[in-house]
Amino acid sequence: MKYGTALRDDVANEQITPLIGVYDMFSASVAAQHYSGMFISGFGFAASHYGLPDIGFIAWPDVVSFVQRLRLAFPGQHLLVDIDDGYVDPEVACHVVAQLEMVGASGVILEDQRRPRRCGHVDGKRILPLEDYLDKLDLVLSTRRDLLVVARTDATEESEILRRAAALAETDADVLLVDGVRSVERIAQVREVIGDKPLLFNQIAGGKSPRLSLPELQELGVDVAIYSTPCLFAAQAAMDGALRALRDDDGRLPEVSAGHVGVAESLALLERNISRNHPRTVELPV
Repeated sequence: MKYGTALRDDVANEQITPLIGVYDMFSASVAAQHYSGMFISGFGFAASHYGLPDIGFIAWPDVVSFVQRLRLAFPGQHLLVDIDDGYVDPEVACHVVAQLEMVGASGVILEDQRRPRRCGHVDGKRILPLEDYLDKLDLVLSTRRDLLVVARTDATEESEILRRAAALAETDADVLLVDGVRSVERIAQVREVIGDKPLLFNQIAGGKSPRLSLPELQELGVDVAIYSTPCLFAAQAAMDGALRALRDDDGRLPEVSAGHVGVAESLALLERNISRNHPRTVELPV
């Protein structure tokens, strides 16, 4: 299956394409019940795999391994992968792109940050000279066969954002992302500058960008919306609440009722990851 083509076709549709950030196989299992596409975010992966902030700790073999496991369990999902700056060197970026395409990724996002990098929605970001980033992007584009490529700029000054957006729109990248965009007006400016190039908008709770609905984004000309951390942040809040309740009730587990999950509910979720690849559902013992 051409996963890049499938995502590219969805992006070309009139309806905006939402992709939900997942951080491990379990969060992906939950997300697959509600959405047809996933985003493997650097923030979520750094937090779940290493217990560290998203400031450049991620090793590319770990990402490739994760995407391979995702594709096996979710053969029909779009899988867009954040590869940061391509792990520094252009040669490494191309190698990672080839590896990810081989294991079934649908697309990648390549940013123009320089090390030490930062999450796109925090202060202190520094960016590569535009020419250096364009050279890296061109190499990645020449390496991919079908993979969708998102060109991302982390520029923060208005003139530089628009200069880079215009330059990226002239490349063969499939989609463009200005990360950490701070206003509706700025989205409209970018949309005007890039012409017909598909536009991606990244939302993260508590981040720099405005909270907008999918209809609002579509009205602004956005084609793809990624939600970096809804699963991660919800899990943090829910786990903290559950453990506080367990402690406060002297270690007594809650009844399995509305709002609570038990063994049967969790197994039913996980069994779907087997049945998607096999004609018969495997019955697991409880």
